[in-house]
Amino acid sequence: MQWLPDRTRRLLPDPPLWVAMYHSVDDCRDDPYRVTVSPERLQEQLRRLRRRGLRGVSMTELLKARAQGTDRGLVGLTFDDGYGDFVDNALPLLRHYDCGATLFVLPGRLDGVNAWDPLGPRKPLLSERGIRTAAAAGIEIGSHGLTHVDLTRADAPVLRAETEDSRRRLEELTGGEVTGFCYPYGTVDRRVMDAVRRAGYRYACAISPGNLTGDLALPRVHIGQEDAPWRLELKLRLHRLRRRSRTAPEART
Repeated sequence: MQWLPDRTRRLLPDPPLWVAMYHSVDDCRDDPYRVTVSPERLQEQLRRLRRRGLRGVSMTELLKARAQGTDRGLVGLTFDDGYGDFVDNALPLLRHYDCGATLFVLPGRLDGVNAWDPLGPRKPLLSERGIRTAAAAGIEIGSHGLTHVDLTRADAPVLRAETEDSRRRLEELTGGEVTGFCYPYGTVDRRVMDAVRRAGYRYACAISPGNLTGDLALPRVHIGQEDAPWRLELKLRLHRLRRRSRTAPEART
């Protein structure tokens, strides 16, 4: 687009952000929900990104770069649910490849398990110490709510606790500001998005939020064990093409 006049370039919409959605990083042989990637697969994916001149960053860094017009070559890396394997399996790889990430955790389930998955297997979640370890290593900590419930079905007191209380507890735990939220199951509607805004979050991640797309309903690409490096890159490129025509300016925050 360098040949376009400045005024024309300013009128063109920004390309959609690249945001990858991970969950557990561990042995994935028993995984009915396909939300686990092995450490070996994650290493392949990060290596491919770096070889392509891309770098994984936290959501706050990505959004800041977008605002400054310097997000070219950046990919948002997010890890949902706060699985205990993040510190042992994902963090060393992120450090090795000089990548950042955002870790969305559940302060109402510290030292617990993923009880919301009826088919199992049961996976341990991070403790207070694990979250502090990740934060001290430069990983952005965001809220995934308190207990992983579908917020579109929650009544007002539950919705308030899942958004406001979770943020307060994480800030007390980490000693830093928590500005990011992630909708459990990726589900969001206008009422839930408004509650997240009132709770003081600056951005929130979903999966495919439809017409609510904006800083409080950012779409992401699910990444799993079957995503070989070439397939990962293809997914991200297709995501950009699909989101270009679905961005709703009136929903931006």
